[in-house]
Amino acid sequence: MKFALFAALATLATLAAAMPQTSSGSCCEQVGEASSQPIAGILNNLGVVIQDINAIVGVECSPITVVGVGSGSACSGTAVSCSSNELNGLVQIGCVPIST
Repeated sequence: MKFALFAALATLATLAAAMPQTSSGSCCEQVGEASSQPIAGILNNLGVVIQDINAIVGVECSPITVVGVGSGSACSGTAVSCSSNELNGLVQIGCVPIST
């Protein structure tokens, strides 16, 4: 029984590690409209131009790990699901808050 549980967890960990990073399930330190401050200032400093100034953007984002989902402490910022990923996830575009 213990071996089966270990094997199942090892398989899940392997699958999670093998999956490409997507923009869904991110934890962002700041979330808001692209035109709002301080988001607009951060985007400007990073050289990111967003066509839709009303787009909801997350900055300083990192992926939420499979292990962290549902733990309550996995994200100290705002958990979001986003449609676009820029600068290795540092900037997420088209975000919708999610609850973990």
